[in-house]
Amino acid sequence: MSKQYDSIESLLQSRQPEKPVYCIHPDVYRDVAEHFIANFPGRVLYAVKANNHPLVINALADGGIEHFDCASVEEIAPIKSLRPHATCYLMNPVRLAGDAARACNEFGTRHFMVDHLSGVAPLAAEIDASKSVIFARMAASHHSAMEDLSSKFGAPPDDVPAILAAIRETGAEPALAFNVVTGVTEPEAYTYAMGLAREVLEATPFPVRLLDVGGGFPRPYPGFLVPPLDEYFAAIRNFRNEIPLGTDGQLMAEPGRGLSAPGMSTITKVLLRKEDRLYLNDGMYGAFWELRFKGHVRYPARALRGCEPLGGNLHSFRLFGPTCDSSDKMPGLVELPADIDVGDYILFWSMGAYSLSGITRFNGFYSDDVVTIKS
Repeated sequence: MSKQYDSIESLLQSRQPEKPVYCIHPDVYRDVAEHFIANFPGRVLYAVKANNHPLVINALADGGIEHFDCASVEEIAPIKSLRPHATCYLMNPVRLAGDAARACNEFGTRHFMVDHLSGVAPLAAEIDASKSVIFARMAASHHSAMEDLSSKFGAPPDDVPAILAAIRETGAEPALAFNVVTGVTEPEAYTYAMGLAREVLEATPFPVRLLDVGGGFPRPYPGFLVPPLDEYFAAIRNFRNEIPLGTDGQLMAEPGRGLSAPGMSTITKVLLRKEDRLYLNDGMYGAFWELRFKGHVRYPARALRGCEPLGGNLHSFRLFGPTCDSSDKMPGLVELPADIDVGDYILFWSMGAYSLSGITRFNGFYSDDVVTIKS
């Protein structure tokens, strides 16, 4: 059972932590989930890889999330333990042998994914195909994405009708999916990919009921400004009638960052100051690991001394993690009070996506101090 505090300030009043503290804000997660479900024109799956902490899963479920996009049985099992009635989807075209069978037989999973003809028969052999939906993932990259995954996942659009036909021959229901990947800065990326999907469906001689538009729904960060999510929803909604799905057709989405980013903050402590360099108790081998990838500049940050906000003139600082690896440094500069010093705290927020899910124990620096903040 995690500890609960009324606020960040009340936490720092009660204790002065030496290790990083990861703060989950359940009310934020519930609000985000409710907004996504109310405004996306279809079924919403949470991409568990973004943040699989039980407090996050439960908060999103309390906000109405009932469907979970999982990459392995090891992601499915804890979801079903926390939420037995949740629907889990095994949406990774790369699986360990037997994983699909276990997902099907132990956890009732009925939705799977392939992205090559060679993957259809082995998958069908492990599952009850007649009761399953198999998605064919189409490659769909766009220049506005932070990162392009189409070099690893997704079949060329011209190959997808044949994959859909092979899925149909197994007795499974064929469905179509794409993913414009992460941090898409232009809503038009979805209409572009939906246009490719339309061409695939027009070339497929039988009806397809489900289209999964994947993830990529962004959140703003300092130096990374994006339109509000409602503009992405509107673009998808407006193009929906252009897609020749069956009469009971439905769109799906797999937001990870879009649901998880806003609801977590991290309290770090300054261990050492060298002029304009600050060394913190967390870094690139901890919750900040995603900063290695392009697109991010930094997380929003503010300083505290004790439990009080630290004010004064601002100065640009470079931030480093605690490990002995020289690459353990955060990109860009962060504006903080000029007299910040050893023992002060820096609070970072909007850190819910791709933080806890990738923490390591490198050099022995590790924290499992996860708490709940009421407000």
